[in-house]
Amino acid sequence: MARAVGDLLAEFDAELEEEIAIPPSWNVAPTADVPVLLERLVDGEPVRQLHLARWGLVPSWAKDPGIGSKMINARSESVLEKPAFRKATRSRRCAVPADGYYEWKGEGRSKQPYYVHPKDGRPIVFAGLYEWWKDPSKADDDPERWLLSTSILTTDSPPEGYAGGMLAELTALHDRVPLPMDRETMQDWLDPHADDAAALVGLVRAGAHDVAEGWTIDAVGTAVGNVKNDSPELIQPVGSLF
Repeated sequence: MARAVGDLLAEFDAELEEEIAIPPSWNVAPTADVPVLLERLVDGEPVRQLHLARWGLVPSWAKDPGIGSKMINARSESVLEKPAFRKATRSRRCAVPADGYYEWKGEGRSKQPYYVHPKDGRPIVFAGLYEWWKDPSKADDDPERWLLSTSILTTDSPPEGYAGGMLAELTALHDRVPLPMDRETMQDWLDPHADDAAALVGLVRAGAHDVAEGWTIDAVGTAVGNVKNDSPELIQPVGSLF
């Protein structure tokens, strides 16, 4: 995610509750802060806001935030059954914007990273969940007592049998994909008045593969495997696909 705050606000018709800074990153790692879009009721009306959240959801009942490193993704097929995610799915849904994501293929020294991103250059929005966690070690008036965290939903790659095109390439790359939304679906997903969580999950899952048809995949250099590397060069294509 390498877009300025103002660009994200304009792209998604959102506002800020408080000023935030989003340093550009071409190598976002788990537990890093990422932008999220959510809608909250203000005087009874939904207001779309841009916030920063730690990537890796920390349930409200967690004893410490370390559990979040294991909660960066949530399987959409079972999200309403898991204690860590089911309450958030009902009432704390968000969208996580990104320029693209990396996936690796192969084994050992032959592992090759690939950069998956929209052909048109617009940001992806992944279906996400968010939670607030209260740090019991901090004073009530400490502004850092509350931690906002997020998880990105995933879904199955398209089933085998596609003759070609992007969906076939995604299936060859990995058996899971982060769950993308178009702008109309995102509107439904964020709606704080919506109360049928199962229907919303089904809606997002049903449209995911259509959104993914607009993506492309580039082979990139292995430098992305080290989180200390973080520059635009990481997304530069280096060779042919697979």
